[in-house]
Amino acid sequence: MLEKNKPVLVAVSGGADSVGLLDVLVRAGYECIVAHCNFHLRGAESDRDEAFVRELCKQMNVPVYVKDFDTLGYARAHEISVEMAARELRYAWFDEIAQANGCQAVAVAHHQNDQAETLLLNLKRGTGLRGLAGMRPKSANPMVPEGVPVVRPLLCTTRDYIEHYLRDKRHLNWVIDSTNSDTTIARNAIREQLKQYSKSEIEHIAQTAEYMQGYADVLDGKDTREAGIVRLYEELREYNFAEIDKIYDALQRGEGGKVFTSKTHQATIKKGKLCVTSVL
Repeated sequence: MLEKNKPVLVAVSGGADSVGLLDVLVRAGYECIVAHCNFHLRGAESDRDEAFVRELCKQMNVPVYVKDFDTLGYARAHEISVEMAARELRYAWFDEIAQANGCQAVAVAHHQNDQAETLLLNLKRGTGLRGLAGMRPKSANPMVPEGVPVVRPLLCTTRDYIEHYLRDKRHLNWVIDSTNSDTTIARNAIREQLKQYSKSEIEHIAQTAEYMQGYADVLDGKDTREAGIVRLYEELREYNFAEIDKIYDALQRGEGGKVFTSKTHQATIKKGKLCVTSVL
């Protein structure tokens, strides 16, 4: 997803997800540049978030860019929702800063809970196959498709684990957006419902989105990792293997002798091919 020899623009709001993302990338040795948007939608709380991010970047010795937006004015002028206005403004600005600094990507902190929310929100509104595919680990900037790509390094983990990582492993603080509790906002309402789901249920929803990405790529004739995983899934479906993605990656790496098991079968990689046998 990322190279070590090029800078990465990291979108940091000050919430747990983006603080965790920045900390992971910095510790992994990536050259990070932070972008923080002040949308001025929550009064003093918006300024508190900005001050928090500035101090965090100072402590981490990471350069930070901050942009003030007239979000309400933009929403009125373009006759769109405030949420959509904030999205358009930030992604357009992210590309501007990323281009100016020669960044290889814009890193955002979406995770499995966000993926599950997106899929369920699209289902609620009515959608097709691509709506069920949710967010991809790497995609074009929605406002500048030809610009710097957007990556989501945390799409493989859950919100609970990110908070555990910050609180118990790294002892780092974060800020809380008070509007997240406003369930009149559709995504927040779904987020509240997801609190009743187990970690494995959220992971399964997110995995479904990944499979849908593969089916969409197969239909589009694309030779992507996602397409390869769903082709393998269809081949192995009757054998009930749980980790098709890991089997696929092991095949791609040529890991001879690697063994995977289900309740009924065993799959072994031999000479670059998968040999499936019954264990009953």
